[in-house]
Amino acid sequence: MSDIFREIDEELRRDNLLKLWSRYGRYIVALAVLVLLIAGGIVAWRDHQLSERRAQSMRYSSALSLVREGKDADAAKVFGVIAQEGGGYGTLAAFEAYDRIAETGGLDPVFRQLATLLSVMRGLSDADQHSVIDRLAPLTAPGNPWRSTALELTAAARLQAGDKSGALEVYKTLADDLAAPQGTRARAAEIAAALAS
Repeated sequence: MSDIFREIDEELRRDNLLKLWSRYGRYIVALAVLVLLIAGGIVAWRDHQLSERRAQSMRYSSALSLVREGKDADAAKVFGVIAQEGGGYGTLAAFEAYDRIAETGGLDPVFRQLATLLSVMRGLSDADQHSVIDRLAPLTAPGNPWRSTALELTAAARLQAGDKSGALEVYKTLADDLAAPQGTRARAAEIAAALAS
């Protein structure tokens, strides 16, 4: 007798499951397919990104080889392209590109100095502040077209290095420099006033 009840119970469960499957089965299948598609898309995207990083790494390595061969102009072009792509190698390439341009002897000194400024600007927060100040020193000479920017960066580097009085002195110099742009002078005066208080 208990076997009959068990069979009836199993039949009822089976019927209920079939009803649920007939009502919701296509949604379950659609959800399962969607989950598989999303997972496949994520894996494909990660593979694509890894492939892109490897390709960028190879281009970066080839640019470094060009530097070792003394082909700085060609290396600067490759570094410039990689820098436009962004990412970790893009950041490294931007530094390299600016540094290569700054070291290229055949270029106009104004462009080489601009490359030095851009290199310093990109790495100011992470670089050794004393080396930043040393790199900028030639650009802070009176008459240099990049003087005001170089002074402002020098003051910021001194401040980051903990040299508040040195930064104050540079900001005061910049605030009093009539050759500097008005906005730069005003900003330097405000910062100098804040540092002096």
